[in-house]
Amino acid sequence: MKVEGIIAVTADWEKRSQYALQVCEAVSKATNIPLEVRKEDYDLLINYGEKDEFGGVDIPQIFLKLEGGVIKHVMTKIPDNEKGMPDIEKGIKLLTESISSMRG
Repeated sequence: MKVEGIIAVTADWEKRSQYALQVCEAVSKATNIPLEVRKEDYDLLINYGEKDEFGGVDIPQIFLKLEGGVIKHVMTKIPDNEKGMPDIEKGIKLLTESISSMRG
């Protein structure tokens, strides 16, 4: 399936949103896939996002928009490194691999 876009759902109040944006911007630039940033889009999160054990949703979350309007969840927050800090490189790798797997 063709990847038509990267969607990042962020919030100004959530510090980890900046790391998700760094990952998405880097991958968008490297792959020439447009990035769409949505602030606190709870409809998208509820319909397509990862939910916690209580049915709530976390921010940030990253999705791929595929041809035909299909939305695929890729990750919630950016993985941490061994020091407990966001691992931007690992996030870039995971998002890039998700895009590659969609392209076949």
